[in-house]
This record gives sequence, structure tokens and C-alpha cells, in this order.
Amino acid sequence: MFKANETLEAALLRNVRDALMEDIGRGDWTAQLVPADSRVTGRVTAKEMAVICGRPWFDACVKALDPKATLTWAVDEGAAVARGTEVCRIEADARALLSAERPALNFLQMLSAVATVTRQYMDAIAGLSPNPKGCAVLDTRKTLPGLRQAQKYAVRVGGGTNHRMALWDGILIKENHIAASGSVDAALRATRSMNAGVAVQIEVESVAEMEEALVAGATNILLDDFSLPDMRRAVTINRGRAVLEVSGGVDLESIREIAKTGVDRISSGKLTKDVRAVDLSLRIDA
Repeated sequence: MFKANETLEAALLRNVRDALMEDIGRGDWTAQLVPADSRVTGRVTAKEMAVICGRPWFDACVKALDPKATLTWAVDEGAAVARGTEVCRIEADARALLSAERPALNFLQMLSAVATVTRQYMDAIAGLSPNPKGCAVLDTRKTLPGLRQAQKYAVRVGGGTNHRMALWDGILIKENHIAASGSVDAALRATRSMNAGVAVQIEVESVAEMEEALVAGATNILLDDFSLPDMRRAVTINRGRAVLEVSGGVDLESIREIAKTGVDRISSGKLTKDVRAVDLSLRIDA
């Protein structure tokens, strides 16, 4: 069994090590076409609008192959940029930069995509919720294998909120747990007896089941695939007793109406699962 929970810093080093090993392996034959010890300047340019994210991964890829490389970023992490913006300038060993180019760009393009989509979701619901505390946008565990920490970091950069990082980071009682326990009340009682010291959330599939969870003392309830009328009814019945989160069928088209119901949180796997890499290019100056 795994005994330690990986930090973001450790995950970053693992990500970069794996990416370089995967792409370079025994060596980059093509980079050897360039004279040894020659140094070049490269520029990363945005070819579309994006929220830039992943600078630490990009830097680490380049520095791993050329510790003396200099990277000068023209934009901050989390900054929105327009098409044509020069994002970064790199001065490095030519062979090292050519070898690091694809892994470094892969991280920057993918993480910028997650941050960009998250920002779009946040902008879509800005000021719409009748909830005095507003409405948060959360990710899920539907992440690319091995990149959980990186993608959840990108969600934060985009202005979103992280759901539990992993199974060790919280308890989510789903329909199968309820069925195996016998009832909502039994499942919640069993959870309390564990004294796990982590957040507890229970998923419900109807307003009646939500009411049962409230009676049983639930303080964090996930409304799974509720219709908009049922969401509004749930908010009215809840009266602020529990945190209400909506999941299922959430996208940019539906999130605005969901936020208007007054729920506290909206989670979507689309932030991390269905990402389309942002178009960024790295060109070496002639």
C-alpha cells in the first residue's frame, strides 16, 4: 500500500523526470545535428487567447537539461494573454533546448488549457448566484493519470477550487456505499464512527434522499444529476443547513442556470478530463 501523500513539488519533479525519460530515453539523435556547446535564444508565443499556466514545469524541463539556461517570462502565471503575445524567452544550450522543447511545451499547453477552461467557467457564473457567498467551481478526480497534482494546480490558477485530491483526502458516500450500508443514515453513522479526520460528503439522487441526509445530520451534500427545478427545491428545503454541490451534466452551456439556483458549489470533470491543448509555439531565433 502507498504510505505517503505526494506534495505538489514532488509531483512536479516526477512529472518532469518521466516526461524527459519518455521523450528522450537513450538520447536525442536529431539534436546532435546542432554543433555542441552552441547557445541559442528561443521564444514561446501564444497562437490563441489563453490563461498561461505551467511555468514551473516548463522551467524544470529546460533546466534539467541545461542548468545554466535563462528563462525570462513576459507574463505572470495565471495571466490571460491574447493571440500573438510573446510569453517567454529562453537562452540555453541549443541541443538542450531542442530536446526539452516538446516535454516543456506539453506541460505548458495542457496546464494552460485547464486554467483557461476553468477561467471560462468562473467568468460564466460571475455575479449570477443568489447565494450571498457566491458559487464555487470545483474539479473532480477525473484527471490524466500521473498528472493529478499538476491539473488541480492549474484549476486553482484558473480561479477554481479543488475537490478532494484523492481517496485519502476525503470521504464521498455514493449510491453503492449507501446500498451496501443499508441506508443513508447507516452510511453516515458508519462514517462518523471512523473518526477519519477528513471532510465527509454524501451523494443523493433525489430530493427525498436529500431530506433523508439532512435528517441524518449531513453537512455536505452532492446533488447528482438533479433537474433545475429540483435544484431550486433542494436549496429551499436545505435553508443553508448543508453545503449543496451540483454534479453531472455540467458544461459551459448549463453552468449559468445552475448557478442561478443558489447552490454553493458546482463540480465538473470537464475542467481536467476533456482538455484541448492551448496552441503555443516555441521558435528559435535564426
